[in-house]
Amino acid sequence: MSERLAERKRTERRRALARFGRWAAVVAVAAGALWAFFMSPLFALDPAKVELSGMSNEIDATAVTGVLASHDGESLALLNVPHVADQLRDIKGVLDAKVERVWPAGLRVTLVARHPVAAIASGTGFALLDADAIQVGLADQAPADLPLVTVPVGDNRVLAAVLEVIRNLPADLLGKVSGIGAQTEDTVSFDLKGGPHVEWGSSGDSALKAQVLEVMLASPSAATAGVIDVSAPTLPITRAAG
Repeated sequence: MSERLAERKRTERRRALARFGRWAAVVAVAAGALWAFFMSPLFALDPAKVELSGMSNEIDATAVTGVLASHDGESLALLNVPHVADQLRDIKGVLDAKVERVWPAGLRVTLVARHPVAAIASGTGFALLDADAIQVGLADQAPADLPLVTVPVGDNRVLAAVLEVIRNLPADLLGKVSGIGAQTEDTVSFDLKGGPHVEWGSSGDSALKAQVLEVMLASPSAATAGVIDVSAPTLPITRAAG
């Protein structure tokens, strides 16, 4: 009986050791897989595998390269992708950024650039502004393809009203604007290349005002009008200059 009990205990120990061995093997495999996923060079960010699109002259390319280079070699699994996108959005000329992992070791980075929509006198040159009044460039002379903005110095509310009008003008109409300005938020006006002068008023109802202005410009009276007033778009008027 004692021999049978001893044998039974030895069998149970062998089974326990076998179970422990199997669990140890599973844990080792899992640990190896985790190491490979999080720490292996196989999943380390490779700068040669970064796909970058959306660059433009307004974006600081050196700064973009610097942000991406600061993450070279980091585990793609551990990389804080939203943080990288925020870093890119802080770069001059970047409106938005989207960052996606491309396994096993790459990134897909898509940038949206800020583009100038107007120029404004600044010092001895001209600051190029986007639709949010963010400076995206400088020029020695006013660019021929951008409207020149004139507003009271330092009045951000009036500047915002002017840029709101620019943002709502159809592209073909905006291309004809040579200069635009205002003294108050409700007195926006602009000059079209070759005339006439347009009194726009506030930035409210800009979509309707644009439609009315295009109709009036196509009418015979526009050829002799010095001023077209669409500040009250349901009652537009034309008059001689001055």
